[in-house]
Amino acid sequence: MRQEFIGHGASRGSALGRARVRLPHALEVVEERIPRSAAEAEIARLHDAIAHVRGEMHALRERLHGALAHEVGEFLDLHTLLLDDPELLQGLDELIRKGLYRADYALRLQRDRIASVFDTLDDAYFRSRIEDVDQVIGRIHAALHRHDANVQGVAGEILVTDSIAPAELAQLQAQGVMAIVTTSGSTLSHSAILARSLHLPLVVGASLAMQRINDGDVLAVDGGSGRVVVEPDAGDLRAHRARMRELARERKQLHRLRREPSRTLDGIDIKLYANAESREDVAEAHALGAAGVGLYRTEFLFLQRHELPDEDEQFRVYRDVVLGMTGRAVTIRTLDLGADKADRTGLALRDEPNPALGLRGVRLSLARDGLLDTQLRALVRASGYGPLRILLPMVSSREEIRTVRARLNRVIEEVRAQGHEVADQIPLGAMIEVPAAAIALPSFIGSVDFLSIGTNDLVQYLLAADRNNEALGELYTPLHPAVLRMLSSVIKLGHKRGKPVAVCGEMAGDAHFAPLLLALGLMEFSLHPATLLELRRSIRACDLSQLQANAKGLLRARDRASIEQWLRDNTP
Repeated sequence: MRQEFIGHGASRGSALGRARVRLPHALEVVEERIPRSAAEAEIARLHDAIAHVRGEMHALRERLHGALAHEVGEFLDLHTLLLDDPELLQGLDELIRKGLYRADYALRLQRDRIASVFDTLDDAYFRSRIEDVDQVIGRIHAALHRHDANVQGVAGEILVTDSIAPAELAQLQAQGVMAIVTTSGSTLSHSAILARSLHLPLVVGASLAMQRINDGDVLAVDGGSGRVVVEPDAGDLRAHRARMRELARERKQLHRLRREPSRTLDGIDIKLYANAESREDVAEAHALGAAGVGLYRTEFLFLQRHELPDEDEQFRVYRDVVLGMTGRAVTIRTLDLGADKADRTGLALRDEPNPALGLRGVRLSLARDGLLDTQLRALVRASGYGPLRILLPMVSSREEIRTVRARLNRVIEEVRAQGHEVADQIPLGAMIEVPAAAIALPSFIGSVDFLSIGTNDLVQYLLAADRNNEALGELYTPLHPAVLRMLSSVIKLGHKRGKPVAVCGEMAGDAHFAPLLLALGLMEFSLHPATLLELRRSIRACDLSQLQANAKGLLRARDRASIEQWLRDNTP
């Protein structure tokens, strides 16, 4: 029988397929005891399962490439660290050895024990991490019985589940899964962002989905509107075919834009840069006509390894990025470990009380002897092969900029003295993602050559709302008056002082926000290559002078609803 309900559209696209319902992650196992003589064998079985999971995650990490490796890799790294957590492992061993529980039930008890601790924490970031614990324990449980911890998709299926981990998305798409419907989640979560990058339709927050949908039901899913139809009728099927035809036309139109300029209706050229972290990303950016690389992440060089990359290894990678853009500007961000990006070398602290506000970004680079100088030397050497800019993450003070500038000048002299070719100018920029940096910008803007606004962190720090905490989904939004006024302030000051300003966060890659950012004066966007053509199309439909004439009304908005209305009124 036909049913219809609405969730939140998190990744555009339409899909028609059979439902595959996956029950929630909670372990439903009964209490089962073992004889004392079997305890050590049971512990060995558990350790074997944990080793198997480590191997699975390592193999998955090796198969990922480019920006996908960055998005998924952060979660795989976190899960790997959980597997090595002594409290988790020792607690499991103790439950088996002293409690004489079977490994399955020990997993359940340990999971509940950890969850009860998380629930008492005041920090919303840590409370939201119980989902990661569930993912890891679910993998171990599956390995104990040697079945795949990841749901195995079948071509033509639509997965219906309580939540979806970023690490699962790429595998599901490769298996032919058409779309995903979840009962929880946020349109701004990591999973939603990755789904959009993969062009995989996703509906989140469909609270009744698990109750109304059964395995094998036919579903029509619209990832744009969030509409899900169970057992669609003839009218629904006609509407689905119409959406598919429209999407096909849209893809064809976007393909034609690969060589077109990013120029507004009134003839103003806007620079679209690509975010990247691999040769594949750089090649795609080049093919799409990007103005250059606006953010090249260097973390992947440091993750999943036990030793730091030396100067020569880093140099070769940075040089190849510069060569790959054939004369177009490349902006390389210095190491941004910390928060949810942990490494195996011991650089990033594992047990910080609040990692999002901890030793990360440029703070970490300055705190570890030789770390920054080695990276600067590699970057300076690479500058001899084409235009290169250096971007510092997590800047919060003038002193950090001045310290790095002094080190950079010293390194340039040393590298030149050693006979290496070095560019005449190596611009140094700051990421504005800490509210203090945005407010104190007048005091240090003279010390930088360009600015890049990281809206993902800036929004969550400014609003004190973790974007991965589903309970705060309505609070975490770039469409907040304080966010827009801070963006406007940074952009205006940059223009006044002749410093280029780009936005490199998720907001820059959402074509829906293009009129808003153009109205605030933004002339440079840096985004994932997957959405570059959509943004170019949006920009080509905008009248820049008209948008900027309407900017006063935007900045006078008092709430999110007023900003959304402004967007509706000013979107072509």
